[in-house]
Amino acid sequence: MENKVVLFADSSIDLTKELCDRYSIHTVPIHVILQDKTYEDGVDITTEEIFDHYYKTKELPKTAAINVNDIVTALKPYVDDGCEIVYISLGSALSSSYRNSCLAAEELQGKVYPIDSCSLSTGAGLLAIEAAERIAQGMSAKQVAEEVSALNQNNHASFVLDTLEFLRAGGRCSALAAFGANLLGLKPSIKVFNDQQGAMGVGKKYRGKYEKVVMEYVDDTLAQYDNIKTDRAFVTYSSMDNDLEKKVFDYVVSKGIFKEVFLTRASGTISSHCGPNTLGVLFMTE
Repeated sequence: MENKVVLFADSSIDLTKELCDRYSIHTVPIHVILQDKTYEDGVDITTEEIFDHYYKTKELPKTAAINVNDIVTALKPYVDDGCEIVYISLGSALSSSYRNSCLAAEELQGKVYPIDSCSLSTGAGLLAIEAAERIAQGMSAKQVAEEVSALNQNNHASFVLDTLEFLRAGGRCSALAAFGANLLGLKPSIKVFNDQQGAMGVGKKYRGKYEKVVMEYVDDTLAQYDNIKTDRAFVTYSSMDNDLEKKVFDYVVSKGIFKEVFLTRASGTISSHCGPNTLGVLFMTE
């Protein structure tokens, strides 16, 4: 029987159902734990419910990496049917999902090839599409994993925040730093460092109204590189006031850099850490 290659990823790749269908990408949901009840991100809990709960209780949900058993359960029917699997996880600096996918691969007779995206959200989604295109060309799972892993350093994920409140509540920013930023009216950009397996750090700090800031962020982000890969880009957001995400999407399209620009909503896993009015432009370079 001809060997088939099937593509799986954590649900935090934040691709729409239409894109997952287009590229034949299967996802395994990350767990969101709220008031001792466990939900599946994007299945039975929404970003709005997470935000509403936080504003009422000041309690953020906990997110739990996809465990080994969940991965094995999702992948085993395909392995039993003679398939090989490429599995793309949230960056290993952010989650134990990659480690768990490696353990699942051992359990599934070496038929699973894990990829540490060293990124998050549609940063990992960009790699998933790269993997899907190689699978469609007939590459083996091993070759796909090797080539896509090598693309990590060409993958650029960042976003700009309206508030540091959620990062502070999640322990990723001190109360003093959050207070200082709010006092000064700062809107920080956050950059994902691929060479640190997806660890995040503060980039440029903007000041002013958020609508002005986010457009300035787009200009700065795209101007950093003269070798942008023009195939596609993502405008990904948690939630937005006044349909600002659509204005940013139109602005990115108007630049004429990319053949395709996709507007996507960040999952609860991602949104719960960055809060509402967070937006990123994500793309690759050659």
